[in-house]
Amino acid sequence: MDFKFTEEEEAFRSELSAWLANELANVTDSQKQDPEKNWEFTLDMRQKLSQKGWLTMAWPEEYGGQNASHMMQVIFAEEMSYNRAPGRDIFGTRMMAPTLMIHGTEEQKREFLPPVSKGEVQWCQGYSEPESGSDLASLQTRAVEDGDDFIINGTKIWTSGAHRADHIMVLTRTDPDAPKHRGISFLLCDMNTPGLTVNPIVNMAGDHNFNMITFDNVRVPKKNLVGEQNRGWYVGATLLDFERSGVDYSAGARKTLEELINYSKSNRLNGELLADNEVVRNRLADLAIEVDVSRLISYNIAWMQSEGLVPNKESSMGKVFGTELQQHISQIGMQMLGLHGQLTPGSKHAALEGRINHMYLSNVSETIAAGTSEIQRNIIATRGLGLPRG
Repeated sequence: MDFKFTEEEEAFRSELSAWLANELANVTDSQKQDPEKNWEFTLDMRQKLSQKGWLTMAWPEEYGGQNASHMMQVIFAEEMSYNRAPGRDIFGTRMMAPTLMIHGTEEQKREFLPPVSKGEVQWCQGYSEPESGSDLASLQTRAVEDGDDFIINGTKIWTSGAHRADHIMVLTRTDPDAPKHRGISFLLCDMNTPGLTVNPIVNMAGDHNFNMITFDNVRVPKKNLVGEQNRGWYVGATLLDFERSGVDYSAGARKTLEELINYSKSNRLNGELLADNEVVRNRLADLAIEVDVSRLISYNIAWMQSEGLVPNKESSMGKVFGTELQQHISQIGMQMLGLHGQLTPGSKHAALEGRINHMYLSNVSETIAAGTSEIQRNIIATRGLGLPRG
């Protein structure tokens, strides 16, 4: 198998890398650390990326894309993640859009996809509920038909970016008497609809990204139903396969690994250079292996998607390996930094700008979001290895 990129693809990687280096060269600390200024910078970058045609370059032209190869889009995602560049709406570009291209009507595609490609909207995902997380099919948020609308009542939780979002993809129960995997419908809802309330959840890293959303008689037009009524579980599962795929895990980890390697070459522990410490060397070598494995899994998933396939067990492999890699690298980083690892971003004494501390705290949720590692291993066991359900 040949993993080489074409000359055109490598030229695009070089162009994008140089462009990002220029755009990120003068980013201020406040743009990194102040949530409002960071969001303003994100929106500014999104517009620039849209004008370049890079946000959705592999999409069909009629929806705002350029019909570029899928691998070009992968290179874009990889470089963005490696450079820690803001600007993408992953919920819109990587999750909602490809799901809509498979299950949506032509009217829905023409209404919802172009604003994403233009960088004009932000999406979020309404799946988990206070009593329905890993057992997602037990969700109780109800949608009742009323004329040309559905009326939604219920609560969603751990909804990332809901306080910034314009639209939400929401799983609702439309037939309470059906078996739990049936009777679920997939709806697209405007976040400004009356009756929808967003409440913040701050994580232990001090970040406000998660939210709880309350639906109180929220009306959604029936034309925003994606797929068949009461068959939304299968639409939602397609979205999860797209959510769990992506090269972001390995690209971000590769960047952090390079920083830890450089740190080991210039810092000492008990008089010994960290790079000369056998334990440190072995752990960095293990991380290098994991980064490459994660990257190759991502490339395999990308190839499948380029062939029109929807990876299932493969996406679970990428997700469980990539998110556990994120945790491994932050844990080893904290050990290498010692007491300096406890310093947060903004501290003048913090090593690597406090990123390792922030990663260590925020990465706890990585193996929970989009399905826990236990769920991913069950998917791999049953759908990949043909083992019976436990």
